[in-house]
Amino acid sequence: MEFESFLQIVFSVVPSIIVGAVAYYFFKMHTENEEGRRRYLIHKEAQKTALPLRLQAYERLSLFLERIDPAKLLIRITPQSNNKHDYEDYVIAQVEQEYEHNLTQQIYVSAECWNIITTAKNATIQTIRKTNMSERVDTANKLREVMLTDLFDKQSPSSIALAHLKNEVSELWSE
Repeated sequence: MEFESFLQIVFSVVPSIIVGAVAYYFFKMHTENEEGRRRYLIHKEAQKTALPLRLQAYERLSLFLERIDPAKLLIRITPQSNNKHDYEDYVIAQVEQEYEHNLTQQIYVSAECWNIITTAKNATIQTIRKTNMSERVDTANKLREVMLTDLFDKQSPSSIALAHLKNEVSELWSE
């Protein structure tokens, strides 16, 4: 008799445990699914606000790269005197000022992109300094002339960085 009552209890409890386990499993799946959906909706809403800010940052950084392109920079900034060192300092100060004006844009672009932009800025400054040390340069106007002539032979650091920037923007549409 005891064994029969034990079996009866087991046969009545086991289905309840199975139903409870299945209910727990489905409830857990439903909760995880809802959490994932909620995260997706929050992410989607954040993208709506972040995308215009990111695009604006890319626009500002492309303008920065255009403005520090040596060919455009040297045409835009004319020497005030014949002193090549004063002109070098002034042009470099303009590049640094442009860079500082756009520092906050780095939070909207990838670290790799920001590093390339910083490298382009530093390479531009280095090119100005290196050209100014050349024996061919004795005046501010000669500095401009030699730099512009040298740029005909190679791509500027700004154009290389701008190509990377454009590539990164195009990747935004494939995400």
